[in-house]
Amino acid sequence: MIIRADVEAATRRLSGRVRRTPVAQVSPGMFAPAGQVWLKLEFMQHTGSFKPRGAFNRMLAAAQCGELPAQGVIAASGGNAGLGVAYAAKSLGIAAEVYVPTTAPTVKVTKLVALGATVVQHGIEYAEAYEAATKRAADTGALLCHAYDHPEICAGQGTVALELLDQVRELDTVVLAVGGGGLMAGIATALEGRVAVVGVEPETIPTLRTALATGRPVDIEVSGIAADSLGARRIGTIAYEVAIRAGVRSVLVTDAAIIAARRLLWDHHRIAIEHGAAAAFAALNSGAYRPAAGERIMILLCGANTDPTDLV
Repeated sequence: MIIRADVEAATRRLSGRVRRTPVAQVSPGMFAPAGQVWLKLEFMQHTGSFKPRGAFNRMLAAAQCGELPAQGVIAASGGNAGLGVAYAAKSLGIAAEVYVPTTAPTVKVTKLVALGATVVQHGIEYAEAYEAATKRAADTGALLCHAYDHPEICAGQGTVALELLDQVRELDTVVLAVGGGGLMAGIATALEGRVAVVGVEPETIPTLRTALATGRPVDIEVSGIAADSLGARRIGTIAYEVAIRAGVRSVLVTDAAIIAARRLLWDHHRIAIEHGAAAAFAALNSGAYRPAAGERIMILLCGANTDPTDLV
């Protein structure tokens, strides 16, 4: 479990390490009857997603405790978490080894190599890559950086929330995409008791919705357009516990709605993001999430590691 103090500690560790990403307001009336709606442009973060926040926090916290090994770090990822780990490791001068499924987009694998990471492709899903990475970390003594289910990873991702609260002082709701749930866990922890959090999931990967219905995290089948970034088989334990504690709501969107939202963001805002990130925007654009009158909403656009050629 994590608490707000963990997110505040992460903010101090990350000072000077990550970008303060901008906020843009959506055209008035676009999502009536909502009041003001903003976009948090976290895809402009180093490596094209929010993931360096958690990666830096994990490594810097380990270093503070004298637990950052000479062997470096190991991660498993659909792509974005690995990029965050590779970037943080390179910045700190340590080695990174990243396991990705064979289905990982070429654009993400190419970026991993460019960041100096050793890339190992294993299995067709994140879960298979994670199993191999866990074994490798145990064999080598390297620090394992979980993509989403580790307290320092979640707390690092939550620093986005403290940043956006400083940018927009009065908010009712933050809408964000959920895969393994690390981003949701950090943000819901930071905003607990102040701002509601809505987790948006593809209908084909309802990790949070299934856990809430079942009463615990459980494995599900993974498929669909956003599987490369939201393709965890189950919600993280930390994310599930935070969702229960903070009352996080789950909303489902179709692949068609995600594709339409991604296209709309390009056509109207010239924002090119990946399908997983577009899920949050799709919730309002498709009507899957219906805002209350005057509701002040922040839509978090969390990643842009995509091939934009299908947008032009």
